[in-house]
Amino acid sequence: MRIADLTLWHVSIPLPAPFLPSWIPGFTQTDNRCTLIRIRTQGGLEGWSAGPSMGKERQGLGELLGPYLLGERADDLATIRQRLREMSYLGWHCGWLEAACWDIIGKARNKPIYELLGGHGGKVRLYASTGEVKSGADRVKELEARISEGFSAFKLRVHADTLAEDLEQIETVHAAFAGKYVMGIDANQGWRVAVVADAPTWDLQRAQAFANRAAELGYAWLEEPLPSDDYDGMAALRASVPIAIAGHELNHIGLPETRVMLEKRSLDIYQPDACFSGGLAETWRIIRAVAAAGARYTPHTWTNGVGFALNLQLFAASPWRDSSLLEYPIAPPGWMPEFRDGMLDQPWLAENGELTLPTAPGLGFSINPRALRRYGSVFYRGTPLRVAIHAVWDKGLKTAKHLGAVRQARIDAQQAVLAQRESAGEDLLSSFVLPAAQPRQESQGTGAKLAELP
Repeated sequence: MRIADLTLWHVSIPLPAPFLPSWIPGFTQTDNRCTLIRIRTQGGLEGWSAGPSMGKERQGLGELLGPYLLGERADDLATIRQRLREMSYLGWHCGWLEAACWDIIGKARNKPIYELLGGHGGKVRLYASTGEVKSGADRVKELEARISEGFSAFKLRVHADTLAEDLEQIETVHAAFAGKYVMGIDANQGWRVAVVADAPTWDLQRAQAFANRAAELGYAWLEEPLPSDDYDGMAALRASVPIAIAGHELNHIGLPETRVMLEKRSLDIYQPDACFSGGLAETWRIIRAVAAAGARYTPHTWTNGVGFALNLQLFAASPWRDSSLLEYPIAPPGWMPEFRDGMLDQPWLAENGELTLPTAPGLGFSINPRALRRYGSVFYRGTPLRVAIHAVWDKGLKTAKHLGAVRQARIDAQQAVLAQRESAGEDLLSSFVLPAAQPRQESQGTGAKLAELP
């Protein structure tokens, strides 16, 4: 399974209407953009993944990626993760790339990732995740449309300038639907972006006032009410309000950061997104730690069809797949499944608030070549020959030959060790698919808060 080819695309899929994301006040989004990668092995297996992007900010990624990954085994996750860790020292947090290797592993074993992690097929329940800030009346109309499509659980967005405006929305929605549906709220305070318009900033007092009123109205959870690195502030909020506190979507340091949050009891619900939290292996480690601590997990999925697939696979294998809800991003007319997932052969479509898990091996999707030609542009193609030629151009022939020989000797030695381990009966994947235990009973209040969640 040696990696023989790496290809990177800039992808930009035009949206059918302008979308006004609540997390970037004043910004009008007209495209769904990402960086797409295809990893191909010497045997011809292909794995895909994607990382969300604002534009073409990863233009130089290939020159780093090729020398780091070409020649390595795609199923040697320990080494792949180490190479990506080394890349992060230079500022490139690219854990999302690792999922392409999982895609290859799943295809080689003819199993979906969730089965490799101990899960099983079937369906998962969804909540419709809105994406724009609206008045109470407009939000009611939006939710009525989702109800007509079969959804019975929702997440609202509040990000107005004043507490009164935010309360108006949730009170109006409560008056229209009181007690009929499960509803959560996202305050989008976790990672403030004020590059276009100013963004409101909550402090603990505002968060407490909003959380207490939301709890009175029967809302099930409050997401990102404070900055994502304010571990102590979130812990203080969590301890002082009766509503479940959620977050962790862009916390990108992986399990070490999550352990700090678990020790401080910052959250009731942990929402790591495998695109940002270090990849599938790291996120699975986070899920296992959350289960052991007695908290709850359900992922953030608002990226694109590929990112949704990564998190769908993990959620389907988690202990909460039958007792919790998965985020389903939908915000017509701008953010629709056909455009959210525009580079896939088949978008992830909800049916009466549920989603049938894919049975295809790997990550469970296929890239539509016609859509990729239309919306994607290749900006890097890496093969051993291309990388060698670039090294000669960059370093000179003598130095390039020396560096290549040293690296190849290291790779050959590593491959020999891996072959020896496999001949002794070891499965290289075994340490990465350890099961997540059933969550233990939380003794600090989480259990009581989450008792009413479906």
